[in-house]
Amino acid sequence: MNEDKSLLRPEWRQWLAENLALGVGSEEVQQVLVGAGVDPTLAHEEMEAVRKHPYFQACLQVARHFGWLESLMDVYSELRSQDGGRQLEVREHLSPEEFFRRYYFGHRPVVLRGLMKDWPALQKWSLGYFREHFGPVEVEVMMGRDANPEHAAQHDRHRTRMPFADFLSMVESGKETNDYYMVPRNDNWRHEGLSSLREDLRAPEGLIDPSLQADMMTLLLGPAGTVTPLHHDNMNILLGQVMGRKHVKLVPSYERHRVYPHRGTFSHVDAGKPDLTAHPLFAQASVLETVLEPGDMVFLPVGWWHWVKALDVSASVTFHHFLIPGGNTHLEAPF
Repeated sequence: MNEDKSLLRPEWRQWLAENLALGVGSEEVQQVLVGAGVDPTLAHEEMEAVRKHPYFQACLQVARHFGWLESLMDVYSELRSQDGGRQLEVREHLSPEEFFRRYYFGHRPVVLRGLMKDWPALQKWSLGYFREHFGPVEVEVMMGRDANPEHAAQHDRHRTRMPFADFLSMVESGKETNDYYMVPRNDNWRHEGLSSLREDLRAPEGLIDPSLQADMMTLLLGPAGTVTPLHHDNMNILLGQVMGRKHVKLVPSYERHRVYPHRGTFSHVDAGKPDLTAHPLFAQASVLETVLEPGDMVFLPVGWWHWVKALDVSASVTFHHFLIPGGNTHLEAPF
């Protein structure tokens, strides 16, 4: 990188201030700058200038608060690890009262079994069923995901409308791919042509609003190999697996600093193949794992990070209208 030897570019000044404020050592910072082509004398002068600047003193104060919160979260993580926090519980015949007390208000994920036994979808749903009853319906899917590492955050770039039958033909090809996927960020449930699919579902009694209106759920459908990258939702979610299997990994909300967040709700870490050299703190994360079989549900607490990969052709639904006073709990972004 050919830097002007008399001036450090603004993006490098920002990088310098951020890393010094977060406690990165001077020698390490200097090595990175020199390795990027910055003159050693200029790098040293810039570090000294940054340290003396009043704005940097304010950054240090913010960083101290940030570090204190991270330390508190580390303590909380250690306490939770001794209270079952490193185990993903699997429950059957769970009462609504215990679900809300231990899991919803306890901010714990849980795999729930037996809540979908009365779902017609478990017997009816298949690619052939979709094609026979809904083939001509125009649906929205995300296409060209493989070409964009940021496809999840930049989902609007990938929106494509097509007849449901055309999308089903791609899924039926048997190809394992992440290139095309019907994800929750669409209006397919609200589409008049697919509305009758909701009749194949049942709201888990005592947990979810039984009216199951179109804006109360989402549909996910795609081939084996589809990946939802590590991210968190800003509200509690109940995900039900109808067709196929999905591999799920979860990381607690209070271990945010261990997943290298970016773009607010996404992570730099590839949870399928984490690079611990680039992201060493992820080695300390409490990663909870499960494989969802058809008929399984998993509760994803607000703010909990999750990564999901379809092992087979897969169809899932999600719910977010829980039967609690005041409605679902939401995480409001600070900025």
